[in-house]
Amino acid sequence: MKKTDGQNRAVTAKWRPATRAVRGGTWRSEHGETSEALFLTSGFTYDDAATVAARFAGEDGGMTYSRLQNPTVQMLEERIALIEGAEACRAQATGMAAMTAALLCQLSAGDHVVAAKAAFGSCRWLIDHLCPRFGIETTVIDSRDNAAWDAAIRSNTRVFFFETPANPTMDIVDLAYVCGLARAHGITTVVDNAFCTAALQRPLEFGADVVAYSATKLMDGQGRVLAGAVCGSQQFIDEKLLPFQRNTGPNLAPFNAWVVLKGLETLDLRVKKQSENALKVGRFMESRVPRMLHPGLASHPQHNLAAQQMDACGAIFSFVLDGGRAQAHALLDGLELIDISNNIGDARSLMCHPASSTHHSLGAEAREDMGVGEGMLRVNIGLEDPDDLIEDLDQALTKAGL
Repeated sequence: MKKTDGQNRAVTAKWRPATRAVRGGTWRSEHGETSEALFLTSGFTYDDAATVAARFAGEDGGMTYSRLQNPTVQMLEERIALIEGAEACRAQATGMAAMTAALLCQLSAGDHVVAAKAAFGSCRWLIDHLCPRFGIETTVIDSRDNAAWDAAIRSNTRVFFFETPANPTMDIVDLAYVCGLARAHGITTVVDNAFCTAALQRPLEFGADVVAYSATKLMDGQGRVLAGAVCGSQQFIDEKLLPFQRNTGPNLAPFNAWVVLKGLETLDLRVKKQSENALKVGRFMESRVPRMLHPGLASHPQHNLAAQQMDACGAIFSFVLDGGRAQAHALLDGLELIDISNNIGDARSLMCHPASSTHHSLGAEAREDMGVGEGMLRVNIGLEDPDDLIEDLDQALTKAGL
């Protein structure tokens, strides 16, 4: 395969993120195809035995097995690293494979993790259940409270783990403060950036060490495939993540990688338009519901911090109804355009009731502690005309007694 200017660091360093998302990491075969080639192969052949030995010894950079390298997957990894501003990236089978790998690749029995209590349900399961099973101590805190991060540090603290904005409470973490605190204590920060992607927020610029993704969400953007990614320094990827991934196998299929590559081409356009739509819809909703959780609105208690860290408000927000689960379900049942779905990042608008879906398995006590009440609904605003979305929400709110 030929490497184009999409592989030349001297060239790509001059490109802005939107250009990198379209052109970065592009390889071309001798056929000169414009779209990235799809390599559906598990293994590779070699010209001679010496080449095999050199590749397995790390002396030759060629392919050996698709659990370790695949041309299509590697193009995606290089493109994500470029738009993230990271030295390296490894793609994963799913977003939760990315979160699991980013944590377990660097933690051992006796280590301690400090994590945000407001998080996606499966991320909390990792902290509350999986890590303790392997002798890894965990502490969950209110991630909005800078002092809480400092107070939670122990001599064996190895990782800070959080997402910002948080799912579904939309809590904002002060990236500069928390990442700076971690660096001062030799702690690795792992940031889930799925709600924003590098198109809206770049945690590495604020001092984060590792950025993890569900590429299923905004990177694909059309609800087609599952995918994940972990970005960081070359040293972290090579010495921590790669040995874990090589031997446990949470690898991304080449077809899924190809689909996400296509999604990245429109990421910048989609995310900014969806953010614009979400702000318009959010302003309408603010006048109709008891409580809005939207970082783009001045009513959000951390609006100013969000504006400092994010280029736009993002596609996702939540709101809370006084009538609990019954009223929340009534609103969902009254929707005519917006789909009931627990996915996010899609070009279609989606809504779900976290307490009975994404966060159901946590239990009522844990949900209450993290602020996920029975009246909360989470919305992903898509690319439809925002006025159509407003009309649909207006009639559904009326049906729900609002």
